[in-house]
Amino acid sequence: MSTATAKHPGPEPEYGHLVRLTVQACQVAKEAASAAAEGIATGSTVLLNSLRQREKELDRLDMEIDDGVTDAITRVSASEARELLACMKFMIGLERIGDLLLSFANSAHAAGGRLDPQDVRELTQMATVLEKMLTDVGASFSSRDVKKAIDVLRADAEMDRLRNLIFLRHIENPENVARQASLQVIFMTQSLERAGDHAKNLAEEVCHFVSGHTVRHVLMAYDKPIEQMFIDWLKTKEEA
Repeated sequence: MSTATAKHPGPEPEYGHLVRLTVQACQVAKEAASAAAEGIATGSTVLLNSLRQREKELDRLDMEIDDGVTDAITRVSASEARELLACMKFMIGLERIGDLLLSFANSAHAAGGRLDPQDVRELTQMATVLEKMLTDVGASFSSRDVKKAIDVLRADAEMDRLRNLIFLRHIENPENVARQASLQVIFMTQSLERAGDHAKNLAEEVCHFVSGHTVRHVLMAYDKPIEQMFIDWLKTKEEA
């Protein structure tokens, strides 16, 4: 098995439409993050309002995939069952990301035009990082690309860094500056940070799906960055 990919062998399985729906859901979530980034950067209520429709689309896909997995999972092999469960876990995470982005939009509406330009810049950066994470999550799932999944794991650190900058400014406020819409900014930051956590969980699910083992279970005893340990472990499996 390659350290980068583990493609599905042979013809498409009968449940292939569920895999395609999962990839479609990744695209919808990515488009929602893109709309959030552009909406907050430009103050576009049209883009922010579009997040509600995307959240509804993710809900619809969630129900369709859940029903499909429930019907198909009793008729497949163990490895195919793992793929079906990955579809369901992905959809759960993506549906939650849709909810969080809708919450982000609601807080943005509540803040109105009171956002500080620095907050706008950093919230836009967070939403843009999330968009890239979701792009890579979709690619890693559809092509069984572990390296793309690891890119997502690494990107989560940038989400945390930006969250910390915003929290420092609005909660600790060491400069004692009067700030506007702090409550809404904190809610928006939390929504994006939690959405990033869900994207990271999806990347870990790709690692589990490709290898058959969870990243933490295999590597918890070692003192290396989790993504590097996973690559090392995959190399060991190849050489065995």
